Amino acid sequence: MKSFTTFIALYLAIGAAICNAQASQPGTAPDRQQFASLGDFKLESGQVIQDCKIGYRTYGHLNSAETNGILFPTWFTGTARQFEYLDAWKTIDTTHFFLIVVDALGNGVSSSPSNSIKQHGPAFPHFSIRDMVESQYQMLTHTLGINHLHAIIGGSMGGIQTFQWAGSYPAFASHLIPLIGSPQPGSYDLMVYNTVRIIIEGDSAFNHGNYKVNPSIAAASMVIVFSGATPEFWVKTVPHEKFPAWLQSVSQTNFDWNDAYYQIMAVIGHDISKQYNGSMQEAAKHIQGKMLIIVSKQDHLVNPQPAIDFSKLLPAKLVVLDSDLGHGAANFNDPQIHQSIVDELADAP
Repeated sequence: MKSFTTFIALYLAIGAAICNAQASQPGTAPDRQQFASLGDFKLESGQVIQDCKIGYRTYGHLNSAETNGILFPTWFTGTARQFEYLDAWKTIDTTHFFLIVVDALGNGVSSSPSNSIKQHGPAFPHFSIRDMVESQYQMLTHTLGINHLHAIIGGSMGGIQTFQWAGSYPAFASHLIPLIGSPQPGSYDLMVYNTVRIIIEGDSAFNHGNYKVNPSIAAASMVIVFSGATPEFWVKTVPHEKFPAWLQSVSQTNFDWNDAYYQIMAVIGHDISKQYNGSMQEAAKHIQGKMLIIVSKQDHLVNPQPAIDFSKLLPAKLVVLDSDLGHGAANFNDPQIHQSIVDELADAP
């Protein structure tokens, strides 16, 4: 495991795969960052993100048939650059696949409250998980000219986006692998997310998003972090005498709080059944890609039950992790996760 400070930083920045993330990436050259310009991007609310840009990074090469693409959407507050520090390269073989790691709306790289010039801060329109997927669809089809993917794989909020891909574009990918994601938040999830939302909204330094210096909202960070694993894990990992260091670590964030607020609002409103008159059964009927659904039994950030229930509506493979790491059990170094994904991708194009 990394040092205590690095562990906390990864927990806040990456959300998934926090414990054994290794810096064994194929390179972090700044020129890997690319952007797709979508122009004025209309949201499902009817509002518009002006001059919308979607960030992405690619690894490997698209084959002549354009059938080996894998899309990896980013997690809550995560960036495509941070993905390079996850040890995913044995699981997703970029000598064979063309991997596209896409920056989700609101992550500070793609169009976000923090980086928008025309709609800065609270002037930025609220977006949904469905809007994230639509922006990625436009990036793939209009910018990269890709009309079908071999797979979509995402962890945490990336897994939530993967479920939405299944709902929005049921035939776009041959395989859909949501990792600790959900087709809609359960009631426990909503309790956690709304606790974070209320803390952010009530913070005086946040000032309803009208701040000049990014605030430190320790209470919101604490909820996110301690919900990421079980009480048993934290009791073992953070002895009483180390709690002050833990508290100081979680107070230090490397993301913008407006961005985090907008993304958590998108997660709160997520429900893939919306476009199917509120019916998960109807949503499941439309899905054409094969699904491998991986959940964590002790996940206190994304409760596994909605995903488990959805798997029963499909001919989907279900993997249930059992670990005190909870949400952090989503780790590409875990043999069960690694082998499950490798096997799912085996019918390579």
